[in-house]
Amino acid sequence: MATFLSSFLPLFFLLFVSFNFPVSICTDQTFKTFIFRVDSQSKPSIFPTHYHWYTSEFVEPTRILHTYDTVFHGFSASLTETHTASLRNHPSVLAVFEDRRRELHTTRSPQFLGLRNQHGLWSDSDYGSDVIIGVFDTGVWPERRSFADTNLGPVPARWKGVCQTGTKFVAKNCNRKLVGARFFSKGHEAAMGPGGPVAGINETVEFMSPRDADGHGTHTASTAAGRHAFRASMEGYAAGIAKGVAPKARLAVYKVCWKNSGCFDSDILAAFDTAVNDGVDVISISIGGSDGISSPYYLDPIAIGAYGAVSRGVFVSGSAGNDGPNLMSVTNLAPWLVTVGAGTIDRNFPADVILGDGRKLNGVSLYSGEQLNGKMYPVVYPGKSAVLAASLCMENSLNPEAVKGKIVICDRGSSPRVVKGLVVKKAGGVGMILANGASNGEGLVGDAHVLPTCAVGSDEGDAVKSYVSSSANPTATIDVKGTVLGIKPAPVLASFSGRGPNGLNPEILKPDLIAPGVNILAAWTDAIGPSGLDSDQRKTEFNILSGTSMACPHVSGAAALLKSAHPDWSPAAIRSALMTTASVTDNKNQPMIDEATGKWSTPYDFGAGHLNLGRAMDPGLVYDITNNDYENFLCAIGYTPKLIQVVTRSPADCPMKKALPENLNYPSIAALFPTTSKGPMSKMFMRTVTNVGQANAVYVAKVEAPKGVTVTVKPVKLVFTPEVKKMSYWVTITANTKHLVLGDTGAVFGSLTWTDGNNKHVVRSPIVVTQLDPW
Repeated sequence: MATFLSSFLPLFFLLFVSFNFPVSICTDQTFKTFIFRVDSQSKPSIFPTHYHWYTSEFVEPTRILHTYDTVFHGFSASLTETHTASLRNHPSVLAVFEDRRRELHTTRSPQFLGLRNQHGLWSDSDYGSDVIIGVFDTGVWPERRSFADTNLGPVPARWKGVCQTGTKFVAKNCNRKLVGARFFSKGHEAAMGPGGPVAGINETVEFMSPRDADGHGTHTASTAAGRHAFRASMEGYAAGIAKGVAPKARLAVYKVCWKNSGCFDSDILAAFDTAVNDGVDVISISIGGSDGISSPYYLDPIAIGAYGAVSRGVFVSGSAGNDGPNLMSVTNLAPWLVTVGAGTIDRNFPADVILGDGRKLNGVSLYSGEQLNGKMYPVVYPGKSAVLAASLCMENSLNPEAVKGKIVICDRGSSPRVVKGLVVKKAGGVGMILANGASNGEGLVGDAHVLPTCAVGSDEGDAVKSYVSSSANPTATIDVKGTVLGIKPAPVLASFSGRGPNGLNPEILKPDLIAPGVNILAAWTDAIGPSGLDSDQRKTEFNILSGTSMACPHVSGAAALLKSAHPDWSPAAIRSALMTTASVTDNKNQPMIDEATGKWSTPYDFGAGHLNLGRAMDPGLVYDITNNDYENFLCAIGYTPKLIQVVTRSPADCPMKKALPENLNYPSIAALFPTTSKGPMSKMFMRTVTNVGQANAVYVAKVEAPKGVTVTVKPVKLVFTPEVKKMSYWVTITANTKHLVLGDTGAVFGSLTWTDGNNKHVVRSPIVVTQLDPW
């Protein structure tokens, strides 16, 4: 029998391949990368592995980029549209989606989060020792002090990852701190083909290895888990001790993004698959969609990969995106990952524009070169010509004769802020005033410019433009003031931080919380200067960046600390602890301000509040969520069993009585009333809390009802004992929609707080009430 099979199989495979691989004769020969979700249980037993099945029945081996078998079942391949169309109809193919390009959401912050040496969560978690954080980004510059392994114990025995070598990256670049490093380029390289969306990997500025040519990955990795580095600064700014949130946590770096080329879904999904197999405990991904549109979960490889990780106990945090202050701009919306927005810290880098009439306009700057020293220079605004490119100081838009020897006003937008300064410098300008438009409001971030620069808000920008247009000989100078600590108020919601409501399922409040993301000091690459410009030859060990990219690794580090202190907690329990203990007031004990408007911010902006690790170690109660709960949520939002299987990897069994999506056991509550309703309406929500504090505890409910809304809680008291660790309660929200007055955001806000007898534990959940039809 064995002899018969061995002689029969070659003929079988020849016939099999001949009839299944499309023959491309006079057809579209443009290749694109597609990701195929395959029902793994359909694999015929004759094939020893899924790879053998895929390469025999679906696609030639040379066209496969990645195979996935942990967080996702399937493969990615570079194929023609014709071939892809034929595979869509294969009975084992559950979904097909085209590879998409994603973008990066580009020393004092640990103290600002409530962390102190030898106290609280740092002490109780041993600084995150032995927890492994996987960072999906642009790689790492391993020689930085932030990645030293001094006084660290052995690499955790459970670790199964590798130190992948490549260009200027050898095995000894990994150590007991940087325990693993890999790079994923196949999706990127496939996209470089004829008609592809990106140029090739330029190996004169990029490394075919985990080494970081961009700086972003080094920055985020050290923010999450950098070791203590004394005498740290960015050319004198933010001088002090640099350290990550979890200084003893181990790091595993997965390079999925390439300089000036973004990050491709097929590579990101491969990194998820690999990282979970390697044994990471936390995944930090400061990456999101580049088109401003959130895809359904079953078409979103970040959501799918994150589910596969979370379902195996790995905490995943993602950045909320930098498209604020627009409503519904938040990204990374899946309820199983933690979505992080950005706020300021109590440190700033002020600078002033001093006008010829004596007025002083406040702004920020990180310029560190030769200063103007009070000398007044002529000021010019190219935008007076009504040429948009000139007002934005785009490449080749400035007339050197008009700007030489002058300070130039440039409008923010359309090109990187530091590039505008380079354009001004090339044209002969001596300085730049970077003016916000109305969309950016008063939100400011510092940049390491190549000439004296002051970034100013929208109001100050209008003031300086008015001065130039009304003065015969307008003059100004720029006074850079260095680093100032103890700024109040802080935190302030960053104007760029992605905002709610959730564009996919508004029943789930997103973002979940905010963390420090403005002017954050962390380690940097030697491959490029602090401005990120190719022409910037400066070298710096640390750099200062802003973005929800910087906020996300703060939460990743925080999760590592909690995982170290509470190894039995699920990802949902850790998220709950971070959310229910978050702060909603600033360091003046006032409600947090929105940098864009100067008004109070709302849960659409900050979710549950600002990360507060001083309280997260001991939250009292947590809202836990199981894999089955997430599956029921997907049933509730109308996904078919087949679509659910794309996400969860196993066939779904939706209950006969469909659950309500708002009853997912989330640490926040969003009540959506139909826009057509014109009278009293009620909605009931159920939540279950688990006591993780003292075994004998009594919690009492306190409600701050949204304006014009009635909120009742039953029972109002929860009594826990050693035998009773979980209790459920019901919240009824009643509103007369005829008289409900919604604010500028289209919602009203309140909260539900559970407190024990001495207020040791304060477990707070935001409440959002709006009129909105779920989509």
